[in-house]
Amino acid sequence: MTVTRRNLLSGCIGTLANFALPIHTSAQRFVDASAFGVGETADDQTAAFQMAIDAAIGLQQPLFLGPGTYSISNATIAGPLTIYGSGQTVLRLDTGETILTIVDCDHVTLEGLTYEGMGPSSPESTLLDMVNVSNVVIRDCRFLHAAGTGIRAHNVQGRIERCELSDIANTGIFSTDSRGLDVEGNSITRCGNGGIRIWRSESGPDGSRIFGNRISEIDWTSGGNGQNGNGVNVFRADGVSISDNYITECAFSAIRLNETHDTRVISNHCAKSGEVSIFSEFGFSGSIISDNLVEGSAAGISLTNFDRDGRLSICQGNIIRNLTAGSVTNPDLIVPYGIAAEADAIITGNIVEAVPGTGIIVGWGPYLRNVLVSNNLVRNCDVGISVSVVPGVGLSRISGNVVSDYRQHAIVGVQWQEVVATDLSAADYANVSIGDNSILAPSR
Repeated sequence: MTVTRRNLLSGCIGTLANFALPIHTSAQRFVDASAFGVGETADDQTAAFQMAIDAAIGLQQPLFLGPGTYSISNATIAGPLTIYGSGQTVLRLDTGETILTIVDCDHVTLEGLTYEGMGPSSPESTLLDMVNVSNVVIRDCRFLHAAGTGIRAHNVQGRIERCELSDIANTGIFSTDSRGLDVEGNSITRCGNGGIRIWRSESGPDGSRIFGNRISEIDWTSGGNGQNGNGVNVFRADGVSISDNYITECAFSAIRLNETHDTRVISNHCAKSGEVSIFSEFGFSGSIISDNLVEGSAAGISLTNFDRDGRLSICQGNIIRNLTAGSVTNPDLIVPYGIAAEADAIITGNIVEAVPGTGIIVGWGPYLRNVLVSNNLVRNCDVGISVSVVPGVGLSRISGNVVSDYRQHAIVGVQWQEVVATDLSAADYANVSIGDNSILAPSR
């Protein structure tokens, strides 16, 4: 049959009434993909699906896909479009590099669709690819069984919200060179190398916001020493906010920041990380890490790499407790500790409890400058607080803290890992100011 605009639209209105969709059916017209033959065969549906996409863009109307499983490979959206699925609409990738690519356009919405990878796809494949897109919304969709990445986004501005991503061989959501991407309220689980990655090719403003997600069971199948195995990983992207996420069972870190600036990590629940739970490393500056709960991890919070100009941070109001005796994924480098910082840092108002190591570590060897440790509660740790006293290090101040129920020492001076002063006072080393701490020795 020849599909004209008149008979296509009149036929589609009747079809839409049979489905519960978020469209005002009394006023809004739409294109039904079945009018182009989508669903008439179990064979590859890409050509028919592409015709439906192009028609909907040309008519400036939404596209509707009814229930069913459709084999789609390398379809493209290159103009403003909304696609609605029924909630039981499955787009399956049997071959090819992607199910659907959105490229060089704006105002695209995808809702109520399941993207599924079942064939022998490449590890470089992705279920949904987006390149140079503005005002995109991916909502209430599922991304399952990907041989590569679930959602890949390059130079994208928009939202990914209320989606489910599971059994992804590489990364759940991988964004590069974003112009402000919101990732909100998604469930991401069983990913081979990463949950959410926000990366840039060069350091610069990004402005992505990662909030309210549930992330779990993130492995490190490609190996390495921290580039894989993280729930949220931010690399070279500035101005990123990570808040109110629940992140558990990551092989390395729940949240890992590499060479970032002006990043906020606030009110996250991080549990059972295999290495450092919240890690700000290498050439970072301006990290705010506050009001997070960290438990059951190999180490708590690290603000490190002054040797690579890592500096300027606030670690405030966090609870770190019940850490494990060591790291399975990185046993040679990770000794349990609650909080560690090296340069231009304030550590204040935290609670560190039940650490089979040191509660708070100030500096590492010669890498120490301007660290303030005040008004923290540290209890039930081997050592309460340690501070580097290697000759030539910068200033630190340790004051107003409560250290109780320690197993070995309350406050110590160290040179690298060697304890050289167990009853540390300000008179011992010029770089350290110590006063007004409350220390309760353990009962024997």
